[in-house]
Formats: sequence, C-alpha cells, structure tokens
Amino acid sequence: MTLKKLFFGCSLIVFVVFFNFCEKQESIKQYDTSRILAYEVNPKVAQLHFYWKNEEGEIYGNAEHLKTELKANEQELMFAMNGGMYKKDQSPQGIYIENGKLLAPLDTKEKGYGNFYLQPNGVFYITEENYPIICTTKAFSQTKNIKYATQSGPMLVIDGKLHKKLTKGSKNLNIRNGVGVLPNGNLLFAMSKEKINFYDFASFFKENGCKNALYLDGFVSKTYLPAKNYEQQDGEFGVIIGVTKQD
Repeated sequence: MTLKKLFFGCSLIVFVVFFNFCEKQESIKQYDTSRILAYEVNPKVAQLHFYWKNEEGEIYGNAEHLKTELKANEQELMFAMNGGMYKKDQSPQGIYIENGKLLAPLDTKEKGYGNFYLQPNGVFYITEENYPIICTTKAFSQTKNIKYATQSGPMLVIDGKLHKKLTKGSKNLNIRNGVGVLPNGNLLFAMSKEKINFYDFASFFKENGCKNALYLDGFVSKTYLPAKNYEQQDGEFGVIIGVTKQD
C-alpha cells in the first residue's frame, strides 16, 4: 500500500469517527432569560419518564419524594417539573398514560372552570419510539403506541401561532410552566421565574421556534434543576415529568 493511500484511508476513518461523534451529541442551546428558566431535552436520548405513583401505589407528589425513591433504586434525578393539572386527590385532570397504561381518561368537555378548559386545550404525549407530540385535544388520537401522555390547557402555540385567546399586555399574571416541541425535535420545558401573563409566556415558545406548546400549570409550579441551581423540591402535585442520569 502506498503512503498516499494509507494517509487517505486513515483520514477517512478519522472523519467518519468524528462525524458519528458529532451526530450523537445533543444540540443544546441556552434558552434562559431574566424571566424564564428553560431546559432542553432530547427524548430519543434522555431517560425521560412520567411519574405519578410508586409500586406501592403512593403518590410521589414532589421532586423530593421522587428523588429519594429513585436514589434508593440507584438512579439520579437530573430534572423534574409538575406535569399537568390535577384534582384535589392529586389524580390527573384529563388523560394520563404511563408506560403504555391508561390511568386516567381523556377529558373532552369543552366548558368548565379554570385554565384547563380555555379552549383549545391539548395533550402532550410521547410514543414508544420516543417521538414527542403536542396537539389539541380534538386532534388527539389514542393509539396503542403511546408510552406517556398528559392533558392540560390551554395550548400556548398551535401550528406556529399563539393561542387566539391570549391577550398582549394582560394583567393576569402568575407563575407558569409549560412544554413545547423545538424544530430539532427536542422538548423545551420552561417555568417562569416571576409572575407572567399567558401571552408573554407563550411568546417565549413561539420565538424559539416551537410550532406547538402546551401550558402545564400555574402558581403551584415547581422545577427541580440542580444544574442551574434550581432545586424546588416541595409541593403536592399529581403527575411529575422527570429526567434521570444516563448510565
């Protein structure tokens, strides 16, 4: 083999290895603002799960309880956020699917009290192939390949446009958290650091390219994200969305 061919072969190997390495890296961007804390997750790579009850049927309720139980099973919690509205008994309001099992039915009622019924509301779900989807409740189709699902409302962004009922300059201010799907297919979770109106909160997702985004909850919202010095572990929630450290 000539020196020229040997050099070309080695260069090709290095290029392929470098290309594959780059392909496996997550394209994570910093989205934080002075008003909003954000966390990007690649659902096809990250250990992303929805939690409600443990094996004994006890509701986790908050990040502290979830973190403690995961630690006992040699898992480390990296991120947690309350994953949707809940009833007084901490059961999910609207559909809830965990590990392919339907634990609460879809709420198709169009009128009711609270933000949940600010139509259109929506469903955030993840397929067995770890593909994330956010859609309106009317557009949702319950199929066998759904691994996780939670329902809430209102939708914040619908097909690239802000929810029509959100008002610019509204004085309806509150702490809020939500989730959107980014152009790269990753999920963007966000919680306001201060009270904010729906319009401004929804605009955050739209400005970052989310074609669809869903409001999860309001003043009770908490986020556990030690990597950004946010460790809100208290609260009494229903569903919790969490990411654990990869092996």
